[in-house]
Amino acid sequence: MRFAFGTLTALPVRVTRWDREAARAGMSYAPLAGLTVGLCAASVGAALLLLGGGAPLAAVGTVAVPAVLTRGLHLDGLADTADGLGSGKPADDALRIMKRSDIGPFGVVTLLLVLLAQVAALTELYGAGWPHGAVAAAAAGTAARCALTLAAREGVPAARPEGLGAAVAGAVPAGPALGAAAVSVVVCALGGAAFGAYGAVHHALAVLAALGAAELLQRHCRRRFGGITGDVFGALAETAATTALIATALG
Repeated sequence: MRFAFGTLTALPVRVTRWDREAARAGMSYAPLAGLTVGLCAASVGAALLLLGGGAPLAAVGTVAVPAVLTRGLHLDGLADTADGLGSGKPADDALRIMKRSDIGPFGVVTLLLVLLAQVAALTELYGAGWPHGAVAAAAAGTAARCALTLAAREGVPAARPEGLGAAVAGAVPAGPALGAAAVSVVVCALGGAAFGAYGAVHHALAVLAALGAAELLQRHCRRRFGGITGDVFGALAETAATTALIATALG
């Protein structure tokens, strides 16, 4: 639990162990860390609405919270991964591009579009009432970290021998990883059940769509880079969160 919250959030949790056993258990608990971040984001968005702010302001506040609670690491990983994939260069060169401290045009455009999509989707949801936006924010946070659990399953290699990607790659057995995904879908469906049976199915499908999108990106990164990295983990989280929000808003 410490590993999950200490590595995937900026909450004041000290990681006391950094070994494969801790990584295995920690990444299995990643969806719980995501749910916590999502609930924090939902609380801020709901508070802004109840204080008289409009849906756009509530949406911006909701999107800002995960960025703050991860110190922007997932967004940074998304930008770096976009630059690496967009470069069209061989794996080694692409990985060197991703390690640079600057951000390229692919990263800028990707960040802009992803953040706009998240804010737009949440604006639609908050416009339907604060519970809709709040439940969607919690589901998106859960889906984002669940995508990391699936990416850390056995059989998914690391692209580099060092870094967070190497520390957690292949750490979670396939059974527990799929179990965590199933529990995440059920929890989000229960949240959606506040809006009736259709809401439960809708939120479950949104999470499944989010995990599917992240899986496609993960497979593409494996083909391009030879494995996954910490940056790819960040890109997977943002991809899953964005997909979950869009899928929920489209319903």
